[in-house]
Amino acid sequence: MRIVFMGTPDFAVPTLEALAAAGHAVAAVYTQPPRPGGRRGRELVPSPVQRRAETLGIAVRSPVSLRPAAAQAELAALNAEIGVVAAYGLILPQAVLDLAPCGFLNVHGSLLPRWRGAAPVQRAIMAGDNETGVCIMRMEAGLDTGPVLLDGRVPIDGKTAGELTTELAQLGAALMVETMTTLDARVAVAQPDKGVTYAHKIDKAEARIDWTRRAVEIERLVRAMNPAPGAWFDVAGERVKVLAAEVLPFTFAGSEGATVDGGLTVACGTGALRPTLVQRAGGRPMDVAELLRGFPIPPGTQL
Repeated sequence: MRIVFMGTPDFAVPTLEALAAAGHAVAAVYTQPPRPGGRRGRELVPSPVQRRAETLGIAVRSPVSLRPAAAQAELAALNAEIGVVAAYGLILPQAVLDLAPCGFLNVHGSLLPRWRGAAPVQRAIMAGDNETGVCIMRMEAGLDTGPVLLDGRVPIDGKTAGELTTELAQLGAALMVETMTTLDARVAVAQPDKGVTYAHKIDKAEARIDWTRRAVEIERLVRAMNPAPGAWFDVAGERVKVLAAEVLPFTFAGSEGATVDGGLTVACGTGALRPTLVQRAGGRPMDVAELLRGFPIPPGTQL
């Protein structure tokens, strides 16, 4: 089929690659404009999707909005039969959704209607869900409300957001190719009204560890914030990220946020947490023993 593809982060790249490899004609790729990054943010860095599209020889467009008539006319001129969207980052108005005769399909990283919205992977981990997955849905004007054509499930099983996102990206790519191959025979199933939850965008303030919470919740937060923005605490005026941690069953009443031994075990509201992989500001990830050799944090230190 003749496709217009819309996506921005690493999550979307496998779907673009899979569609191209399956022989579909990608008329153009739409992605978010390059953002400041690189060394000290002085350079504009193209999105992962833009970089991959360029290596595949596919035309790239990065409008700030698709609401202007001129942007819609440019899209219509591509004469695409169908649109495929994966974490694009822009709202598609109904006028855009109406441009492709076969509509627009979306790769969404959750088991809809659970975790509609911007951060489904992180929210599923933080909530303690046992599994998540990918849905291929027909897009409509509502936020991730469209009927589902195909889905797949994976266990969360202690994975970080980065690990889970990579797994879901590969699964989503395979499901999208399968959907496109059997599109005429597939029936889109409306999402149920019950079980709707929203995965609001992650606020950086959420990454600060609240030691009054249960240790199991904090450990989930650590995994959900890995690789970015990274769960963190302050000690001696320095911010330290926690990239991995283990939960201990011990409870130290009234000592939330205080270290209880020389190995950086920290008392929580319920239970205790022992970070296992950390990162100082501007440094590289390291195990806790290496951190403590150069940055002692004695028992009784309040984080």
